[in-house]
Amino acid sequence: MSRPKRGSLQGKVWAVLEDKQWHCRSHEYKRIPSGQLAGSGGIQGLQRGTQERRGLKIESKTDLCEVCRRKTRWDRWTGDFQTANAPAGIPAALQQKILAHFGSTDVIEQRERPTHELVIDHRFPMIRWGATELKLSVEMSEAEIESKFQLLKFDAGGNHNLLKSRACEVCFKTGQRGTPFGIRFFHAGGASWPEGIPPFGPESEKGCAGCGWYDFAGWRAALNLKLSSPAASNRS
Repeated sequence: MSRPKRGSLQGKVWAVLEDKQWHCRSHEYKRIPSGQLAGSGGIQGLQRGTQERRGLKIESKTDLCEVCRRKTRWDRWTGDFQTANAPAGIPAALQQKILAHFGSTDVIEQRERPTHELVIDHRFPMIRWGATELKLSVEMSEAEIESKFQLLKFDAGGNHNLLKSRACEVCFKTGQRGTPFGIRFFHAGGASWPEGIPPFGPESEKGCAGCGWYDFAGWRAALNLKLSSPAASNRS
């Protein structure tokens, strides 16, 4: 089985975890910025796997570190693997098509941004896919782009893609759906993952409907509609 390229971020993280022991994130990953450890380039990426490599089963916990003298996050590779659920690479031509479709505007702050300040986000969170994404076609229609992607900002002021990823991870683990920026509103379903919907696989996407992180533009439109209703006006 292939392993991450030596010297890459994932390669450095795997070099620490391959002994299958618990490791403190705060002091055991030399030369790796702590803000990058947990993301798609590090631990999360190793868990997801790739087209060529199965995902790693990695456990995480919060525990007291005698070196750091405080409670920190710890990780351990169990030695087991899991089915990869990595995204297919988005061809450059399709990236340009997606950016043009959304006017290079991030969906949350509604600001047109340079390409390096935008992340093309899969609306359906990868943690629930259950399989590796099929190759993406450059011929994808505008309707398919709209239903599959949204643009999130990633600049010095914040990383909305990371906020979404963390909310989706909590939802997957606890069954409590995300509340963007603390706004408890769902235009379909409620605060809990709907009964009868599987936790992962293609059918699980139905359980994301109504969540702001899944479709921020649709969620905002539904919230504005609710706020402009006569009933809402009377309460104000």
